[in-house]
Amino acid sequence: MRSNNLHNGELTPPTAGIELLVTAVAVLDEQLRFTDANAAFCELFEVGSPKLRGVALADFGPFGAAVAPIAQRAFSQQTAIASRGERIVTAAGHLFSADLIVNPVARAGLLLEVHRIISDGSPAPSRWSESLKGLAHEVKNPLAGIRGAAQLLKRRLQDPDMIHLAEMIMGEADRLATLADRLLHGGRKPHLTNVNLHEVTERARAVIALEATGAIQLERDYDPSLPGLRGDADRLLQVVLNLMRNALQAGATVVSVRTRAAHNVLIGERPARLAARLDILDNGPGVPEALREMLFMPLVSGRANGTGLGLALAQEIAREHGGAISYTSRPGQTVFALTLPLGAEHG
Repeated sequence: MRSNNLHNGELTPPTAGIELLVTAVAVLDEQLRFTDANAAFCELFEVGSPKLRGVALADFGPFGAAVAPIAQRAFSQQTAIASRGERIVTAAGHLFSADLIVNPVARAGLLLEVHRIISDGSPAPSRWSESLKGLAHEVKNPLAGIRGAAQLLKRRLQDPDMIHLAEMIMGEADRLATLADRLLHGGRKPHLTNVNLHEVTERARAVIALEATGAIQLERDYDPSLPGLRGDADRLLQVVLNLMRNALQAGATVVSVRTRAAHNVLIGERPARLAARLDILDNGPGVPEALREMLFMPLVSGRANGTGLGLALAQEIAREHGGAISYTSRPGQTVFALTLPLGAEHG
């Protein structure tokens, strides 16, 4: 998928970083011809990326013929269109169902996302590219060295605050090593356990406090009656970290974390009788108008040096948990809300 960085008021769509995406994604130009596709898309459809470039979507087998009218409508109306449960046939004749999202990008054509569905109706785990597996393999040894050094340092320290910092380094090294393992072993489903959301947010607050280079005020407003939930603590920590880092990198000086229980809410298109809502509030300049409709697309960033992966990955993890992330924004007040179902509705 193409990156969309806001630079001098213009959106430019470079394709660097496409192999980092787990979701099957292709890029179409204004004539609905393929200009790029990531490894997950090529693996899903059993086709090579070079053979795709320049091919009209309507000529891309039964799948392309079925999706072309949807893509044309999305482009002409300049609005995102989702299609549920499309039947797809690969080049080798394999049949599966998938949810599709076709999203227009200003002056860049369309982004086509394909989310495969397995037999029980849940999204199938995406296959990871070999380049990403290679990256995960390369970072494991340095992470082990960092953890070992922090462990040795902890043994020599007397100051409780310094010991806590060493333990934090060890904990983050362990978390990153676990993420690397998941990449190497095919992106397994979340490891669901009973999670205290407040413990997750406190870990995130501690990391952000260390990362902040300028003056920042970190506030909390927790609902003590909020029950635990079924989730993957490490992945949920990644969501909270990404949301808080966005606020930090946007220039916010006050970042607040707020939790509440929500009753009878819609999470995406699914109703939930009871849900946990975690809000990240900041006093930054707000989301640029040009990015608002595509903010959660992979590789969309408002910063020249941004990767545009943080929010896309956060949304993907939220969906793995049956949840979703939404936001409201105006200058001086931006709120990103993570909503997760509680009780028997998930896990």
